[in-house]
Amino acid sequence: MERRAFRLPGFLMLALLLAIAIVSVAVVASLPEDTAGGLVAAASLVVVVIAAGFSVVNPNEARVVQFFGRYVGTLQEAGFHWTVPFSAKRRISRRVRNFETARLKVSDADGNPVEIAAVVVWRVVDTFKASFGVDDHISYVAVQAEAAVRHLATSYPYEAHDDGRASLREGNVVSEELSTELGERVSLAGVEVLESRITHLAYAPEIAQAMLARQQASAIVGARYKIVEGAVGMVQSALERLSELEVVELDEERKAQMVANLLVVLCGDRNVQPVVNTGSLYA
Repeated sequence: MERRAFRLPGFLMLALLLAIAIVSVAVVASLPEDTAGGLVAAASLVVVVIAAGFSVVNPNEARVVQFFGRYVGTLQEAGFHWTVPFSAKRRISRRVRNFETARLKVSDADGNPVEIAAVVVWRVVDTFKASFGVDDHISYVAVQAEAAVRHLATSYPYEAHDDGRASLREGNVVSEELSTELGERVSLAGVEVLESRITHLAYAPEIAQAMLARQQASAIVGARYKIVEGAVGMVQSALERLSELEVVELDEERKAQMVANLLVVLCGDRNVQPVVNTGSLYA
């Protein structure tokens, strides 16, 4: 697990380094040449050891400190620090990143080929796992994102034809499930998924025209259903109103003829040409 590395203020150690160098020069200048050599070697060794521990951490970054292969800790605070000398300090970015998958061609839950792509917003929250849990945490997130999108596309249909069934076109439900699944996949790399959204969703070109015709047919049927439903209500209201006002007495055959005429007028998709009937219905 991630832990904080040992550190001291960098400017304090830099001042100490300069002080040691100044004192060493002054002392060496006052000593005989035969004894000054040992002091110069010791002072040089101390300077080299201190200089090897300096490190700079930028905002929203971290430094993973390793001492001869052993994980020592992580420098998390931005600034100038001094830590374990002769240690490797690997830079890890904690900035928020986004990754957009390529347009993947997969089959949805109904077996229809679709094209889908998504964008994933993520950041590193555990530098130890990001450095040592996987080989390359950036490539790992990219591969797992595409795998999660493929799995999501095969779990839902492109559009739901039954009530109560979720589809890929329902952005909130699909995005939440994608974020949850991807978060579980990349937790091994110390990565947190902040958000994921589908950026492209369409039928594959080979069936796009047929599916478009199907959608248009469904829209026409739905519109016709609404028109007929409204027309029946209007005819019923007209008959009830005529009966209440006693404008005309209609037998069952005349009512049927009136209903037929009104439905033709209300449900037709073309302008109606009025015809004046001067004869009798029973002639």
